[in-house]
Amino acid sequence: MLLIQNGYLIDPKSGTEGNFDVLTEGDRIIKIGRIGRDMKKPAHCEVLDAEGLVVAPGLVDVHVHFREPGFTYKEDIATGARAAARGGYTTVVLMANTKPPVDNEETLALVLEKAKETDIHVVTCANVTKGMKGEKLTEMEKLAQCGAVGFTDDGVPLLDEELVRAAMEQTAHLDMPISFHEENPRLIAQNGINRGRASEHFGIEGSPREAEIDLIKRDLELALETGACINIQHISTAEGVELVRRAKARGTGRNIHAEATPHHFTLTEEAVIQYGTLAKMNPPLRTEEDRLAIIRGLTDGTIDIIATDHAPHSAEEKAKSITEAPSGIIGLETALSLGITELVCKGYMTMRDLLRAMSTNPAAMYHLDAGYLEEGGPADLVLIDTAAVNVTGDYASKSDNSPFTGWELTGKVRATVCAGKLVYEEKGK
Repeated sequence: MLLIQNGYLIDPKSGTEGNFDVLTEGDRIIKIGRIGRDMKKPAHCEVLDAEGLVVAPGLVDVHVHFREPGFTYKEDIATGARAAARGGYTTVVLMANTKPPVDNEETLALVLEKAKETDIHVVTCANVTKGMKGEKLTEMEKLAQCGAVGFTDDGVPLLDEELVRAAMEQTAHLDMPISFHEENPRLIAQNGINRGRASEHFGIEGSPREAEIDLIKRDLELALETGACINIQHISTAEGVELVRRAKARGTGRNIHAEATPHHFTLTEEAVIQYGTLAKMNPPLRTEEDRLAIIRGLTDGTIDIIATDHAPHSAEEKAKSITEAPSGIIGLETALSLGITELVCKGYMTMRDLLRAMSTNPAAMYHLDAGYLEEGGPADLVLIDTAAVNVTGDYASKSDNSPFTGWELTGKVRATVCAGKLVYEEKGK
């Protein structure tokens, strides 16, 4: 048994907030109440003192890259899971752009076996198309039966409209989400850098906003037509946010979801000029107007998910020129602090709203038993010091490619509990 005592509980699913103790047994919560009032302290149990801390559902990230198989010099499932636990995450959904990709039963089985060896819940998507070539659909039903929780070719946008329609029809039939990387490469000269002030600074053409807008518009219409549950990944433009808002407003838009990353609601293209390749990502950081539009989308529920797009790369790769270095940054260990600093402390969202976007909503989209606190529910929790100063760095991830290294943020994970077990506790607390 594990007793989490003296904390301030926030359950974004039910809206419950208050001073409660939480008692777990095995991998479930068996009692939520107050010691001495409506529950007794068991004679033999481990106690975790949460005095002054928020007790919340373990965070859920539906967009991470752990690079295994194929690119384990950047990250592997074991190190990625440790980084996740340190960031307060108890469930993560892996993307399928590995080498080989997760387009077959054998690779899927390999990933799931590795996932079982970690201390958190690691699940994975399978690919939409064979070899991520955008030409032929994978055997989606068979992959679903073998344990895939959703489908995506994230990293490679899908350009064939009829193939996308067929994929949505299949996932609608399976009642599973399909996630889209929305950048039309036909419109992009160099990816990872916004066409505007940043591209002008580097003397390149960059990536125009129209590349994202074009595919978002197409996929929203197809989703409304097919009834598929779709996720517009890492949205970066004001126009993209507005397209999602309008689609959701149409009565058939209940299965439309959109995610924002902490880097897109925190940074603009000015960061690429300052940090170079450490702030290069797909889609790119854009303007202050876009950043504020993303925040507005989060506050009104247009964007219902915050996901990190945790994308580790080696120092050698990121040391290449701005056009040759790969896109992407790590994010699992900075996401919660950035959310508290940029969204809660600045009055855009409440802590409950932030936790809903980082746990309840992403879990619901993937039909995962996560993202809530109730008796009989999963014993997956995070203990958060919302007032602590967090100077970022010294990562558990194999990689350290982040523009946020050395930033002084507000909010810190003090402990993470997954399946009733303490999987991370800050040293020296």
